[in-house]
Amino acid sequence: MPLKTPILSDTLNNISLEDIKKMMGPPPWSHPVVLAEHVVGVVIYQNPGHINDRHCHDYDEWWVVLEGEIEWVIEGREDRPVKASAGDFVYVPARCFHHIFPKGDKPSVRVGIALPGHGHLHERPERKAKVTVESGIINRP
Repeated sequence: MPLKTPILSDTLNNISLEDIKKMMGPPPWSHPVVLAEHVVGVVIYQNPGHINDRHCHDYDEWWVVLEGEIEWVIEGREDRPVKASAGDFVYVPARCFHHIFPKGDKPSVRVGIALPGHGHLHERPERKAKVTVESGIINRP
């Protein structure tokens, strides 16, 4: 029986991308697949030409491309966009502005790995988020 909110947890240890696509419908959309105290994993499904806002984060961010083609324009290397396709990993350091452009002739799917509770920032934060792990507990000052 399909769950209404399929997010991986200690009671749901796997879910297929195809099941999520059937549930969510045509792009564009994003859907969390992991929502834990210390990490968030979000599936992002977008059509070519769908442009994300230019932003940064106070933490290091990374993605894995599952389908399609995507370009990242990353601060400091604007003249050399990162071109990624299915199977590629992309990393952007904290406090670094980036802009994401789905390309090609079909929708793209990527999984973004992030910190919970941190959204897009349009001004550079003064410092990186500090994350410490002690006795299995995550602390963020």
